[in-house]
Amino acid sequence: MAFMESAQDMRDELVQLRHSLHTTPELGLHLPQTQEKVLAALDGLPLEITTGTALSSVTAVLRGGRPGGPAVLLRGDMDALPVTEKNDLPYVSRSPGRMHACGHDLHTAMLAGAAHLLSARREELAGDVIFMFQPGEEGHEGAKYMIEEGVLDAAGSRPVAAYGMHVVSSMLPNGLFASRPGPIMAAADVFRVTVRGRGGHGSSPHRALDPIQAGCEMVTALQTMVTRTFDVFDPVVVTVGSFHGGSADNVIPDEASFEATVRTFSKDNRTLVMRRLVEVVEGIAAAHGLTAEASFGMGYPVTVNDQGEAGFVGSTADELFGPGRYFVSPQPVMGSEDFSYVLEQVPGAFVFLGACPPGLDPATAPYNHSPEARFDDAVLTDGAALYASLAQARLAAA
Repeated sequence: MAFMESAQDMRDELVQLRHSLHTTPELGLHLPQTQEKVLAALDGLPLEITTGTALSSVTAVLRGGRPGGPAVLLRGDMDALPVTEKNDLPYVSRSPGRMHACGHDLHTAMLAGAAHLLSARREELAGDVIFMFQPGEEGHEGAKYMIEEGVLDAAGSRPVAAYGMHVVSSMLPNGLFASRPGPIMAAADVFRVTVRGRGGHGSSPHRALDPIQAGCEMVTALQTMVTRTFDVFDPVVVTVGSFHGGSADNVIPDEASFEATVRTFSKDNRTLVMRRLVEVVEGIAAAHGLTAEASFGMGYPVTVNDQGEAGFVGSTADELFGPGRYFVSPQPVMGSEDFSYVLEQVPGAFVFLGACPPGLDPATAPYNHSPEARFDDAVLTDGAALYASLAQARLAAA
């Protein structure tokens, strides 16, 4: 409870930092204003701070009272989205086309809060804490860059555990934490196809090789392939979100193209779906006398929670907040996360925190990434306290 009381005492500072970050959102790997605000928020704390070279990251190490002890990593992502905000808030984004629509401003403020909480009790820590302030989560592989620049070795030894947190503006009731052992978020890859045929007049399709018709057949066939190839209890999702072809109603073009997002929860399915997707599009193209050029853009891998660490998050949350504030999610989420790169190398867990504002129904409130997404400041103290509690308790148990 000590962390919870201390977090409540710094509530105003956490809210002020979150609002400041929200008004000046930055995109991608280079967040100079955000980095400056994080450094200011950490100023005066007994931390060993380094900044990134390939990206504007901040890595801060807190040395505990036990020299040579283990290390625990806490991560908060900092980047925004290319979205124009549609909220009427006193701290609305001042940058058109940029918005903290995924709540990373809350993550940053909560992690800074945890740094203050743990610094105040560092002599009690049985080891070190690595604070990972990460840019570029939204599709830019910021975690991968930070790993390459040494964040996992910042304390001198690999962490024994790593924890990440993510707020949601809907889906969960306010203040409720949720996680699960095993896969919690999907791998996300991009499947790109160009169908090449022979153009012609729309009135005489038999004289051409129509790539649009074949491409449309491919799109529907991919859905059938998924349901007839993969177990529904190890789900695969293929969604075509972009289709381009042609320039006039009466002209059959030479080629058409489409792109799909591919979501999987296991390495086996990730490998198999890539092979099957290519087989389907090439087979349909050949059946129509056309060719298909298919390629993949590999995205984030599956985010997999360590079974023991996921259970540890649950027991720590129960001890900190009392029963009823944490539940084991029955199923994973189809979104993806680059904290997956950390969890590939360090056992740990990723946990969700409901931040749906009072008065809104989590089932219908605007979801993360929406221009109308809103997050409740009240969860800032809960997130900071849980971060700090996880680090202290895990070091004590190591």
